[in-house]
Amino acid sequence: MNVKFLALFTLSMCVAGAFAQPNSSFYVSTSGNDSNPGTETAPWRSIQHAADTVRAGSTVNVRGGIYEELVSTNASGNASDGYITFRSSAGETAILDATHFTPGTRSGILTIHNQSYVRIEGFEIRNYRTAEHLLSPLGISVTGYGSHIELLKNNVHHIEQNFNGRDAPGHGANGFGIAVYGTDAKTPITDLIIDGNQVHHLKTGSSESLVVNGNVTNFRITHNVVHDNNNIGIDVIGFERTAPDPAVDQARDGLVSGNLVYNITSRGNPAYGDDQSSDGIYVDGGTRVLIEQNIVHDVDFGIELASEHQNRATSYITARNNLIYHCNTAGVSIGGYAPERGRTDHSTVINNTLYENDTAGTGSGEFQMQWNMADNIFENNIVYAGPHCLIVRNRSQADKTRPTATIDHNLYYCASGPQTSTWEGASATVTGFDKYIESTGNDIHSSFSDPHFVDPARNDFHLGSGSPAIAAGANSGVPVGDLDLDGSLRVTSGKVDIGCYQNK
Repeated sequence: MNVKFLALFTLSMCVAGAFAQPNSSFYVSTSGNDSNPGTETAPWRSIQHAADTVRAGSTVNVRGGIYEELVSTNASGNASDGYITFRSSAGETAILDATHFTPGTRSGILTIHNQSYVRIEGFEIRNYRTAEHLLSPLGISVTGYGSHIELLKNNVHHIEQNFNGRDAPGHGANGFGIAVYGTDAKTPITDLIIDGNQVHHLKTGSSESLVVNGNVTNFRITHNVVHDNNNIGIDVIGFERTAPDPAVDQARDGLVSGNLVYNITSRGNPAYGDDQSSDGIYVDGGTRVLIEQNIVHDVDFGIELASEHQNRATSYITARNNLIYHCNTAGVSIGGYAPERGRTDHSTVINNTLYENDTAGTGSGEFQMQWNMADNIFENNIVYAGPHCLIVRNRSQADKTRPTATIDHNLYYCASGPQTSTWEGASATVTGFDKYIESTGNDIHSSFSDPHFVDPARNDFHLGSGSPAIAAGANSGVPVGDLDLDGSLRVTSGKVDIGCYQNK
């Protein structure tokens, strides 16, 4: 071989070797050095160096320990070579700690911007705080466009926006645990999986714990535990001008399933004062979303399907086989929260169990229907009211051409009996179950009876033997789903039970 050619060949191989090759495993350790080759025996020191180096098909194994750095991914995987994966090493926990960093206008501890085929797995992400009004800390931030992004089994906590909202009324600041913002008008963030994460002990100001917003489609938010935060738990948002084209500025075609959400309240949040208006699960302007098999308790609103933007709708949402109990305000709320706000239409709330919500006595009841609604369904639900026995609060005036909601085949109960039950309508309040049916024409196939839960004192809301909910649900033309909250078959012997559980 020509000596000159050999030298050039050797140089080109060295340059190529400076970047990780596909289908390779690399290592980062607190005892490593970024001048190392990134092998298991000679690991790199920083996660950011790994992010700057690896390419499609690479896996970065991060050894246990504390890494004080903010990390941005700078490359994408692809369908042929595979994902770029960043993960805690097996049996260890890599901690990204931002204690000594000051957030920017909008900055994440871990950021994915305009990338695809990226997987983040098993990290603890913590301690990003500010009290500056215009700064926004995030645990994990995904923005722009991209596809096949997976956020798996991460532990995000103590992300805090501590601005005192009383200093600027109506102008709360923002912080987020996990936030996915589709900000590109042409290309969405799609094929997104957010699974198995813990998101907790956050102070989010006016924002959310876990959110998809704007041009985001084909997403799955599953098996996450979201708790002890001072604003909304899980949110699916549209119409906030996140994407510059209104036609795609709407999170859509998603699944919110198998999540546990609890201890969420805005009371004491400086952005809200004493207001108790945070949701466990909220769809604010989203469309074509399935919300099923979630457990939500001890939040403000359990599940809310609404739109905050005038002439914009939350639409085609199905909330089924969910358990909602001990919420401070309503168990389920639909409709715009004020006459001049948005609307809710073509949404179905079916086969859920609501138990003793409105614990703060707000007057919102178990099922709240607010303003601007049409073509919604509320069926096959168990509604077990607390001591106030306020079952329904309905503020929406009926439209003769489009019914606000079809309400039937439900099982209602409160300990003081049907004659004390309260049904608040837009023009009048009715006391007594029979009078309510007579005056509204709703619930003609429903009943008022004790559902005989197995042990509600221990939060066991399975149906006991002889429950009037057994085989009493509608099963024609309504999307009851294949599985109940336990994952058991929803339809047995051609029959559907009322509530979130199918009797075995």
